[in-house]
Amino acid sequence: MSGTGQSTPPRLPPRWFIRVFWAGHRAVFRGTGGRLGLARPKPGKAGLMRLRTVGRRSGDPHAVMLAYIEDGPNLVTLAMNGWGDPPPAWWLNLQASPQTTVDLPGEERAVRGRVAQGHERERLWARYAELFDGDLDEYAAMRSRETPVVVLEPASAGPT
Repeated sequence: MSGTGQSTPPRLPPRWFIRVFWAGHRAVFRGTGGRLGLARPKPGKAGLMRLRTVGRRSGDPHAVMLAYIEDGPNLVTLAMNGWGDPPPAWWLNLQASPQTTVDLPGEERAVRGRVAQGHERERLWARYAELFDGDLDEYAAMRSRETPVVVLEPASAGPT
């Protein structure tokens, strides 16, 4: 049961709609020279960043818009692919080359990506769940695999 008292699973828009939405978001970012499309997190609302990766097979640069929350100096996102079952390409690319950069409002930041595990994952998942009005576990149940919680640490930070 969801946090809103529903007995049915949360509904998602069709996959094509999700893809078109995010493509439009990237276009707005590019079309405005980065002036629109990014946001810092606010209470009860995730921020929006642009993550840059290098294709694990092609070696080509890629960029994706992602929601995130802050955890101290770290940025945290979910590798969920619009709640589709396959892992998102950006996550596979980040695993192959964890050193990368993100664009945030007014800044570019060098980061190193890693997956949260154990108590850290539970704590960060619970923080994200607050943004989903208790439905995060139900969305995640639509996938056959656990949704990775991805931590983007400042590149100067050493391994934990």
